[in-house]
Amino acid sequence: MSTTPPLPIHERSPLGSRLPTLASGVVIAFVVGFTMYIAKSVLVPIVLGVLAMYVVVGMLRVLERASLGGYRLPVWVRYTLTLVGIGALFFALGVFVMSTADHALALAPYYQQSILEALQRAAAMLNIEREPTWATLRESLLAQVNIQRVATTAVASITGILGSFVVIFLYVAFLLLERRGFDGKIAAISDDPRAVARIRGVIENINARIGSYLALKTLLSVVLALVSWAVMRLMGLELAGFWAVVTGLLNFIPYLGTVISIALPVLMALVQFSDFGSVLALLAALAVVQFVIGNFIDPYVMGNSLNLSPVAILASLAVWSGLWGIAGAFLAVPVTASMVIVLSEFAGTRPVAVLLSRTGEV
Repeated sequence: MSTTPPLPIHERSPLGSRLPTLASGVVIAFVVGFTMYIAKSVLVPIVLGVLAMYVVVGMLRVLERASLGGYRLPVWVRYTLTLVGIGALFFALGVFVMSTADHALALAPYYQQSILEALQRAAAMLNIEREPTWATLRESLLAQVNIQRVATTAVASITGILGSFVVIFLYVAFLLLERRGFDGKIAAISDDPRAVARIRGVIENINARIGSYLALKTLLSVVLALVSWAVMRLMGLELAGFWAVVTGLLNFIPYLGTVISIALPVLMALVQFSDFGSVLALLAALAVVQFVIGNFIDPYVMGNSLNLSPVAILASLAVWSGLWGIAGAFLAVPVTASMVIVLSEFAGTRPVAVLLSRTGEV
């Protein structure tokens, strides 16, 4: 009596036939993720440089369309004006940050006294026998914190940020130089015109979506910063300009950026204002601004430019923040949108792209 041997696992069901591919994909994802984590100091400036180039290209297109009596600026003039403009913007931002730091140092004694009074009121409410003073607070702080290490870390962080700006600027400059010959390189990748056309289609799709997203998001961030500045200035909050700039930058971080951009000025108000009513009024005003722009103006202007589901945005924010820290939070949305476009071009990864999309159409 002969028996039929059992079928291999990969032939028993469609799921079984995909298990090796799925396992390989998971292993590759972990390897790529680990590589991106350990190489973040190299990769983050490159990705930021690529995104900055989108802004530069947008400025170049504006200058290209501009004409005076039919005369158009030469290419080298447009590139020079764009790079000088970006350099001037970074310089102005640095001057603004330095002036804000000087202002904050000048107000430090007032903040110190305000914090001490708030702590003493809290101690009285909690029936703590010994009211805190700066001497006791300093002793407790020094017992827990190594000031020299904190100062060294702060200086290293500032130096690293300034160095990153220089590196990003260099990447942008060299990417602009490569851009003029990039189309020829794409054409030389393959002898098959259909393959070349497919690659160009993917790149054009990424350029269109990411470029549109960055342009519209930057516009909304500027509007949000100006409205928030007006609210904070009207209510007399110190360093309103600085908090407005922070609010505009945090608008690029989905969901979490909104909470932080409200929390930071409110914490400042707790230190500055003596009455809790002013703090609550500022909290309510900033929350209304964020709600109106985030729920009415943002969807109207942005539409579905990136076609990412809210769950995918939250997951990408967690993943990229874990990999690249604060920079990853800023890069999460554009990088994930680019990945979805690329994944949608291959039959094996298209289901992943569909799951990450908002509408299911990729």
